Amino acid sequence: MRKLPLIIKREYLAKVRNKSFVVMTFLSPILMVALVVLVAYLTKLNDGDKRIIAILNESDYFTTDFHTTESVSYLRFFDVDLTTAKDSTAQMGYSGLLYIPKEANLEAVAKNAFFYSKEAPNTILLAKIESVFEERLRQRRLQEMGVSQKDFATIDTDFEMNIATFNGEQNLKHINEIKAAIGGAFGYLIMMFIIIYGGFVMRSVIEEKTSRIIEVIISSVKPFQLMLGKIIGTSLAGVTQFAIWIVSASLLLFVAMALFNIDAGTLTTGKTMMPDATGNLAPSLPGSNETLGLYAQEVLKIPLFTLVSFFLVYFVLGYLIYSSIYAAIGAAVDNETDTQQFIFPIIIPLVLAIYVGFFSVFNNPHGPIAVGFSLFPLTSPIVMLMRLPWGVGEGGVPIWQLITSIVFLVATFVGIVWLAAKIYRVGILMYGKKPSYKELFKWLRY
Repeated sequence: MRKLPLIIKREYLAKVRNKSFVVMTFLSPILMVALVVLVAYLTKLNDGDKRIIAILNESDYFTTDFHTTESVSYLRFFDVDLTTAKDSTAQMGYSGLLYIPKEANLEAVAKNAFFYSKEAPNTILLAKIESVFEERLRQRRLQEMGVSQKDFATIDTDFEMNIATFNGEQNLKHINEIKAAIGGAFGYLIMMFIIIYGGFVMRSVIEEKTSRIIEVIISSVKPFQLMLGKIIGTSLAGVTQFAIWIVSASLLLFVAMALFNIDAGTLTTGKTMMPDATGNLAPSLPGSNETLGLYAQEVLKIPLFTLVSFFLVYFVLGYLIYSSIYAAIGAAVDNETDTQQFIFPIIIPLVLAIYVGFFSVFNNPHGPIAVGFSLFPLTSPIVMLMRLPWGVGEGGVPIWQLITSIVFLVATFVGIVWLAAKIYRVGILMYGKKPSYKELFKWLRY
């Protein structure tokens, strides 16, 4: 193993000195930040586009129900017929015309009302208008049943259950989803890193094999040392690139936000918007300053240091496991085209971890599915990170599960490397033959 450091150094320097590596290291953060800023800028422009709705109300209802908001303005036509109103709306470029006909009662008015527009109307805008009609119809029907308007106002109130921990601390709705999303982001980074840099290891092996350089190298180095050196050297190059991306992208994003005067909140306004009783859009999450402060406190309680520390542990172990498989595949084939039949089974556990992890952790982070996938070595680097925002110990991931997961990963790495080395030492000198799974099993017995 005395030559292993030399192999690691060679692989690392060969990777970081590569022109494409250097270009992508410095170009990728610029492209990522540009994409984020573009999305934020377009969102800002989209939110600033105010819609104008014309109203032709011939009835005695809805005279004071439509109120101008920041996103929608209502203009009323008087003493004109429907044809003239439609022509005027189209010529002025308004978003649409709401026609409320004169009928004998409210039910008939609502049934025969129309919204005219040049093209299919915006779904949220239409929901706002419909909610006004629904509210007025509900009030009228209850009044006909003997419920007064005052009684209706008393009845029509939302209810929220107070939730707290056994210690008396206030709990918050949706905090589990927020924690799972934060953990899922770390898990997704691991998945992408494994796929990208595992591919680098595989292509490096294929390149040396097809150029016959490998025949010279293994004359003085054992195949196992060469394989391990490639894996570690490439991983170190990847970590270097990843660190540069994080630092440079953070600085560029800060500068771009300040330069283009873009509020960071623009990037986090992905909350579901639903029309309230008056037709205005309201966020589905509580929006008071006090509640937002509680959410901020809960997010700050997430053990970030623990999460980052175990991210590095699971990243290293997960990458070593999968890159060993990638190296074995690269040694078994002569070109990248032949790798497709072997790549798909590798990606399945990663994709499964993302989807099953999200669904299980969102609903029950300590349920049997979440626990099982966080212990299974091929999915634990992703699923366990989704559970770690709840902490370690009481209320979070039990310590025994965390230790068991890491032990399983280490044992799996040793076993995978041992198996991959058997395939590597045979396949690295095999040329002109497309291997099958049956052939790979034969190599394991050599």
